[in-house]
Amino acid sequence: MKKKLIAIAVGTAMAVPVVAMADVTFYGRAHVSVDYLDDGADYSETNLSSNSSRLGFKGSHQINPDLKAFFQIEQQINFTTGSNDGDSTSFATRDTFVGLSGNFGAVQLGRFDSPFKVARGPANLFGDQVGDMRNLTRFGNGRFDERYDNTIQYTTPTVGGFNAKLAYSMYEGQWAVEDEDSDALSLSLNYAAGPLEASLAYEQVEEDQDRGERDGIRAAAAYKITDAFKLVGFYQTVDHDSPIKADRDAWSSDVYGLGGEFKVASNTALKAMWMTRDSDANNADADMWVVGVEHKLDKAVRVYANYAVIDNDDNSGQVPWEQARSAKNRLATAMGEEASGFSVGLRYDF
Repeated sequence: MKKKLIAIAVGTAMAVPVVAMADVTFYGRAHVSVDYLDDGADYSETNLSSNSSRLGFKGSHQINPDLKAFFQIEQQINFTTGSNDGDSTSFATRDTFVGLSGNFGAVQLGRFDSPFKVARGPANLFGDQVGDMRNLTRFGNGRFDERYDNTIQYTTPTVGGFNAKLAYSMYEGQWAVEDEDSDALSLSLNYAAGPLEASLAYEQVEEDQDRGERDGIRAAAAYKITDAFKLVGFYQTVDHDSPIKADRDAWSSDVYGLGGEFKVASNTALKAMWMTRDSDANNADADMWVVGVEHKLDKAVRVYANYAVIDNDDNSGQVPWEQARSAKNRLATAMGEEASGFSVGLRYDF
């Protein structure tokens, strides 16, 4: 009898972790490319780059028919060096949060992309690649397009294709600091139904030690004209109130552009995008052109080739490879040059 009880107890103990882990998923992305980068002046090199590769865990637990708990823990990984791209003592450098969802919508707490950042999604044809639109929209130290710490977000239920997100970040860093106002408010209205996907977002950040007060408006849309052809458009205006006039003018700008994606076969698409950055600073504008082809080997694996060019005014030194990539550094800022990048990449989602 004792042996049977012991066997039952051991079996129950072994089964508990299995039940607890039943709704947890391990996932990741290995995204690596070989790039030839030329800043138009002194830098002209071939690089191997890891592009926002990541590992993560996510899961959910149904508390009752009307309430569910969910979480995610995600870390950026550099597949070209075998290291993470954040603080070596941290594991949760990317979107990491916990929350509750139900008929009321969803509430989550943690560190994750702001609604303003997510709103570029409909028009983001070259995300995490050479030619990513953030090379023009996420400019300098005054950048938007952030993943904020210490954030609470509410997402409404989706009704008629519409939903809204409202996020409030309390402060930067580990804890609040006296006499430092660094909170951020970000919100978006989103629509996805039929051939149209669109987002309209607003973000405001209070004064902090580095960048000063700033606010921005962003709109992005994608429309499927046919099953094979999708047209995208993007607009952003950001305004900075830095105490340093040079920074205030350089960081404040309008960015807009148009692009398209055409499926030449069921798994193969041609893509192109034009964008321009109109800076408040004198002679600091920039135009970017990107063309590419992408082929999906299956649902998990794709290969692509892109060519991107940024044509800079005399006081602009933008390059089309600065964002979301490990191979992003250059020897010096080449002002007024035409910077270009050619990239061949492999992305494996698992």
